Amino acid sequence: MTEAGTLLYEGKAKRLFTTADPTVLRSQFKDDATAFNAEKKGQIEGKGVANCTIASYLFRYLEQRGVPNHFIVQTAPDEMQVQPVTILKIEVIARNRAAGSICKTLGLERGMDIEPPLVEFFYKNDDLGDPLITSERIRILNLATPAQVEVLRSQTLRINRLLKDFFERCQLQLVDFKLEFGVDSAGHVILADEISPDTCRLWDLSDGRVLDKDLFRFDLGDPVAGYQEVLQRVRQAAPALIDHLDGLDPNA
Repeated sequence: MTEAGTLLYEGKAKRLFTTADPTVLRSQFKDDATAFNAEKKGQIEGKGVANCTIASYLFRYLEQRGVPNHFIVQTAPDEMQVQPVTILKIEVIARNRAAGSICKTLGLERGMDIEPPLVEFFYKNDDLGDPLITSERIRILNLATPAQVEVLRSQTLRINRLLKDFFERCQLQLVDFKLEFGVDSAGHVILADEISPDTCRLWDLSDGRVLDKDLFRFDLGDPVAGYQEVLQRVRQAAPALIDHLDGLDPNA
């Protein structure tokens, strides 16, 4: 039996620990920041607390609207309890506007509207640079079944609609975002990882200001201020959008 508090995994942004309950893990969010496949590294003060809290609100919001995910409860400003899942090695990107790599690879104008939203799959493999993959390549690599791929696509589009509504209430435009999914103990594909300014491009609706990881990635401004502004807007919008706020945001 694995002892409670054992470190199971440490990634770029989080650490995952066991608890006394084998059906519950503890996810701790870090202030570490990386970009360009960890070629750029640094720290953003308060990022762990901001991302954990934002993700906790958004997971609860999605769960209440029928999107199953691994979130259980936020236990500390930078920690949450989650269900164990086997993460699929597929990063799913949803794009509402052109930004980042798609502008570079396709020559699209930054901010160009993408309608209907574009869903893309990337192989979660740092050594290969997380390449863009197709459904057929997913099959060749045995990363997911065709039925699971369809769940990834349909759930991502549903999550996109719900998150766009949420962020608009925060006066933020959801430009694009990355999702990760895992398979739970019952064999169901559910949303996992996090939803935060690390994984979403968020622009201010009124003036287009960047309020996400691009502040760090491209030295566009103060990332600490950007993350804190998103956190405060999410906190303000949450009571009108989420029922039963218990188990969320110990600092609120």
